[in-house]
Amino acid sequence: MSTRRDAILRASATAIAERGIRGLRVTDVADAAGVSAGLLYYHFRDRIGLLEAALNHINDRAREYRSEGEALTDSARDRLLRSLLGEIQDRPDVVENSLAWNELRASAVYEEALRGPLARTTAAWVSEIADAVSQAQLAGEVAGTIDPHRAAVTMTALVEGLSGRWLCREISTDDARSLVLGAVETVMPSELRRHP
Repeated sequence: MSTRRDAILRASATAIAERGIRGLRVTDVADAAGVSAGLLYYHFRDRIGLLEAALNHINDRAREYRSEGEALTDSARDRLLRSLLGEIQDRPDVVENSLAWNELRASAVYEEALRGPLARTTAAWVSEIADAVSQAQLAGEVAGTIDPHRAAVTMTALVEGLSGRWLCREISTDDARSLVLGAVETVMPSELRRHP
């Protein structure tokens, strides 16, 4: 990715997190990225194109921090838990990502043009979690009777909902993470727990 394009995407994610979609002005993003508005439109066809690219950038950045700290010795279930818990951390980049994601999700209710891009990025996240569930099943760490896709949809929706409450400070980081862990035990019990 070009340095300028990457700077635009970072500036877009920050602007969405700080001011929301309604407060997003293309000129502000261009100024923050240190580029002209014309260059911004060169890289992105219009405001929706910029928002779609920002959403993909947010998703890519989340994929990176969700896998941080992975070790070859980690179990498949540990990798699954890390992927889910990675979305709720007291780190500026995670908070910014969560703010932007929640804003884009809420805005898609009213801006139909955002629904397709949001559905695609959500489907990518669900697919990653479903793959992690399948890997945990193959390792005997999650019951084989669980439908990986349904479990992934449930868990990603739960993480999104808890993330919104966490960002509003209705629940603490520790409480949100604890609730995710409890849900994993309920939705995806290990094979060993089901058959002592």
